[in-house]
Amino acid sequence: MEKVVASPRQIQPPTYGNLITILSIDGGGIRGIIPATILTYLESQLQELDGEDARLADFFDVIAGTSTGGLITAMLTAPNENNRPLFAAKDIKNFYLEHSPKIFPQERGPFGSIINMLKLSTGPKYNGKYLHGIIREKLGETLLHQTLTNVVIPTFDIKHLQPTIFSTYEVQKSPYLNARLSDICISTSAAPTYLPAYNFKNQDSEGNVKEFNLIDGGVAANNPALVAISQVTKQIFHENPDFFPIKPMDYDRFLVISIGTGSAKVEKKYNAKMAAKWSVLGWLLHGSSTPLVDVFTQASADMIDFHISIVFQALHSEDNYLLIQEDTLTGTDASVDVSTKENLEKLVKIGESVLKKPISKVNLEINLSKPIENGGTNEDALKK
Repeated sequence: MEKVVASPRQIQPPTYGNLITILSIDGGGIRGIIPATILTYLESQLQELDGEDARLADFFDVIAGTSTGGLITAMLTAPNENNRPLFAAKDIKNFYLEHSPKIFPQERGPFGSIINMLKLSTGPKYNGKYLHGIIREKLGETLLHQTLTNVVIPTFDIKHLQPTIFSTYEVQKSPYLNARLSDICISTSAAPTYLPAYNFKNQDSEGNVKEFNLIDGGVAANNPALVAISQVTKQIFHENPDFFPIKPMDYDRFLVISIGTGSAKVEKKYNAKMAAKWSVLGWLLHGSSTPLVDVFTQASADMIDFHISIVFQALHSEDNYLLIQEDTLTGTDASVDVSTKENLEKLVKIGESVLKKPISKVNLEINLSKPIENGGTNEDALKK
């Protein structure tokens, strides 16, 4: 149980520049390699402008992440001994390549699927011990309020059946939220059926103790972009002087970059005829995927994208919202836990290829991303 003490934040308020800049990173297990690869490119472009020491945390007022995106968020914003970001973006991809096989050890051989079924009948697929250990090792005792820019990391409280949002904006009003980043990351990554739910207690400076019973934030907001926007809007409503003279609906003052971890929409691997016959186990295991988790995480991410897209369009600020997503994953590409060397290397290549694809917007009629005519590539958009 950590006793927390808040200290003054040293982040430049958004009025220091022309825009409130928000970076959002989806959940998706090992598919976090895809946004990590994209962010490596974005940070390299910023370094061309401001030198090799430039980091993403220097350019975004808010970085939000859910599940694997929450871990990336913490790695980008946690301070090292020199009070600079603990990880450069390029280091995060290597982190995934090195540690994913130990976080998600694979059952090989002809009995692998049977072993996985037996695991699901007795508990989560993975015990999480290696993941918990490596997160604690990398993030140490760093607290939420110590991040180098504002962060927003959603989780879900399984005891109270409601989201718990760990936000640097909320720490002053709710100091019990000022938990260790390691505890927050373990919580937001606790995907049902894959990793165990996580319990911890936190104590504020007045001795008040708060107990958390948390699972993956993806059940509430697998795409945390709207949560981040809401956190900023709440500060504007409460007349935080950092945001003066911005108004709540000044969406032309927002710049939102939302990076997904890919989906298997094009593959169409499920259908109603198939699902109608599934037992409880069928909803939990279908080949290398978990249909129930796929359904609620994708539904959450898409609903948020639909909402943001429509609002930004309605307020004539559509150019201020960029979603980078890949809907054409197939087979093990779309898995959250297939950590073979071949699959990990393929995810890196997918991340690189997404940069070369045209900018797309979700088309509600066909439920897929549709390229924007003469819009350029995602790489072009990030440069712009």
